[in-house]
Amino acid sequence: MLSRRSFLALAVSSPAWAAAKIDVPTRSVQVARAFKSPGPKPNGLQATAEGLWILDQGDNRVYLVDYKSGKTQRAFDTDSKAGSGITFDGEALWLASTYSREIIHCDAKTGKTIAKFASPGSGVVAWGEGRHSPLAPPPKPAPAGSAPKKAAGHRQATGAHGLEWRAGKLWISNPPSQTIYRMDPKAWKIEFQFPTAGDRPHGIAWEGEYLWCTDSNLNAFFKHDTKTGKILERIQLADSDPLPHGMTIHNGYMWYCDDVGVVCKFKLR
Repeated sequence: MLSRRSFLALAVSSPAWAAAKIDVPTRSVQVARAFKSPGPKPNGLQATAEGLWILDQGDNRVYLVDYKSGKTQRAFDTDSKAGSGITFDGEALWLASTYSREIIHCDAKTGKTIAKFASPGSGVVAWGEGRHSPLAPPPKPAPAGSAPKKAAGHRQATGAHGLEWRAGKLWISNPPSQTIYRMDPKAWKIEFQFPTAGDRPHGIAWEGEYLWCTDSNLNAFFKHDTKTGKILERIQLADSDPLPHGMTIHNGYMWYCDDVGVVCKFKLR
């Protein structure tokens, strides 16, 4: 369980409800920056034997890159709109097209769309500004004498973020509903679901029978029992670490991307 010092540290860096609610073993890690992403805003990652797949939210392109060098092996345009998640079913790719609120099934060699499905749990997210990357440049100060910015009005509805394929089922993390879903992709039907740790779930990845989900606002990764949804463990990043968006697991390492253009990794065990 959390020590009193760890609990207080989490209470300072996270919303009070998050620190109180997630009373699980928590540890820190040493994050290394692996390479610069080929696209401007990487948001989805998927590890495969062939290489690391990256879905970029800025240019809506998919890149297959080498793990060691980050060199692009394949790249193509997609129909995704500000995509946030990607996975591979062994033959084709699945993309979370965030702003069109769709899940796109596409060819893994050309990016050509095979089918589109409505993203489960679409809606408006609960958070406003959200946590920002420590690597992002500071906002420019407003010119002297300029009028203050007005509060944001209607916010656009969005859809899914993280995607994972396992045994013929598609797993989806969704920030608006703060939920992880297991979908039957043939009937496009929700079979099972459970709540996420925080209000900004993003990438998901398998470690054996357990599913990890990162939350960008909490700057952390959470290990779930997929039979119950129960949270078993937490990995807490430092405030100075790149902010997690997409993530995946490969050869004992957790890989994740910060949408400022950086791909990172750390040893999982």
